[in-house]
Amino acid sequence: MTHHLAFMQRAIALSEKGLARTAPNPIVGAVIIGADGSVIAEGFHDRASSADHAEVVALKIAGEKARGATMYVTLEPCNHTGTTGPCTQVIIDAGIATVVYAVADPNPEAAGGAAALKAAGIEVVAGVGVDEASYSNRAWLTKIIKGRPFITWKVAATLDGKIAALDGTSKWITNEASRADVQKVRRGVDAIMVGTQTVIADDPHLVPRDAIEGKNPLRIVCGTQEVPKSAQVLDGAAPTKVIASKDLDVVAAELLALGVNHILLESGPTLASAMLHACMLDELMIYQGPSLLGAGKNFVADLGALTLDHAMKMPRVSTETFGDDVKSIYRITNE
Repeated sequence: MTHHLAFMQRAIALSEKGLARTAPNPIVGAVIIGADGSVIAEGFHDRASSADHAEVVALKIAGEKARGATMYVTLEPCNHTGTTGPCTQVIIDAGIATVVYAVADPNPEAAGGAAALKAAGIEVVAGVGVDEASYSNRAWLTKIIKGRPFITWKVAATLDGKIAALDGTSKWITNEASRADVQKVRRGVDAIMVGTQTVIADDPHLVPRDAIEGKNPLRIVCGTQEVPKSAQVLDGAAPTKVIASKDLDVVAAELLALGVNHILLESGPTLASAMLHACMLDELMIYQGPSLLGAGKNFVADLGALTLDHAMKMPRVSTETFGDDVKSIYRITNE
């Protein structure tokens, strides 16, 4: 299984090239390996350039070399006709001998690929690299399972959890390296979301640095306050969707209708805490600068915890440093 995992990790890396380029579809990577262990072809799904799924991209490159080969794919090949035909049939027609996949497809409309391949006499190996592939594709998987986009709550705070001083100053709590990483994160999501109060107070632009018009994440502004016509979020650098409601059921329905997989929430504590209470947030990404304020604006509002037993527990996913800054990602379990 060691060689299976190595090839699957390559497929996962390929899939991530499609981040922010596949919604409403999942990110998927595929690698085709010959009998001698050599790489015949690779592919990943990228709706920005083609409707072809990762398997089809790789098979078109492989041509006749695919006959008798092994395909590694991060998601169970689809078995339905949507905007394209079923990948299972293309794999069968190509003469692939073995398919190794990581994650079973939870979408009832597309599931059943493994069974179809087995029925055609193809050897199928399931679950290789499933944890890594599931994390990589967590946004789409969450959308299918929970019926709403995956939402990452991004915070920049001091060591004591302050996002601004008493006088309102907040630039810059974190260093340039941390802020550069935020730009990378922004480029990998489908949408960036804030509340109307943040737009009024800070006038954020909500586009990645080195922005490319037409290729930037959707900007979402949520709330009932009127957005100034001069606000930067209304310029032409990226599309903007205003959801004029505080009803989080309405907001959730609107977000699902947008077709996005992954939203980065960069709002203040009012909207973020409301969404946290409503179990609409999936992970906390917090950048902490090496400073203490003691007083100031907290990044989260009162959660009603009276004792440690009431505290919200969040398992840590990862931690990395940028100079003296620390970036940590925590999974919000909503339990």
